[in-house]
Amino acid sequence: MQNDMIYLRLRQKIRVHPGSRLLIENIAQIIGDDKICMNIQKIPIHQITKEDKNLIVIDVMQVIHVIQSKLLLEVQVVGPAQTIVEVQYPKKKLAPVYFVLIWFLLFIGAALAIMNFHEDVSMREVHQQIYKIVTGIDNPKPLLLQIPYSFGLGIGMVLFFNHLFKKRFNEEPSPLEVEMFNYQQDLDQYVIVHENEENGNRKP
Repeated sequence: MQNDMIYLRLRQKIRVHPGSRLLIENIAQIIGDDKICMNIQKIPIHQITKEDKNLIVIDVMQVIHVIQSKLLLEVQVVGPAQTIVEVQYPKKKLAPVYFVLIWFLLFIGAALAIMNFHEDVSMREVHQQIYKIVTGIDNPKPLLLQIPYSFGLGIGMVLFFNHLFKKRFNEEPSPLEVEMFNYQQDLDQYVIVHENEENGNRKP
């Protein structure tokens, strides 16, 4: 009787196409005897169907059960206990008219937010006071300050978000990317907990 050991580490998240057949090598990294690892990697673990929708959680206990049903092995788990499988269905292309409408609404919303903020903090009066302090002239429309300020506001936002269209200025993630990453982590954790609760409820 052969009693070998392998080390198994589940991938945190993978993306697959509809109808894919998941093998253990798709969701996990395995270290051990080369021949044993090659056999384990080709073991099917799940078949994607329409009933799965777009998110599937595969638990490490399910993987160990499948492995030990084929081979007598000791499995040492390292890393996360679940893998989230995201099924990527073809996305519908957005019609140009909807794209223009959404872009226009976002543009108007952002412009109104900036103008309301400037009105709340009396930015025009601040510029007038700064212009009077520097030049000694009382000017109700200090364009010498307002025009550079407007350009600086746009440039500052581009630098803050570290993107100009698809161009990235450096490797540092932008605050928006960090917030999106944190949101995705929380979402993944919710999916894992929710899926485990549903699996528990299905038990007889």
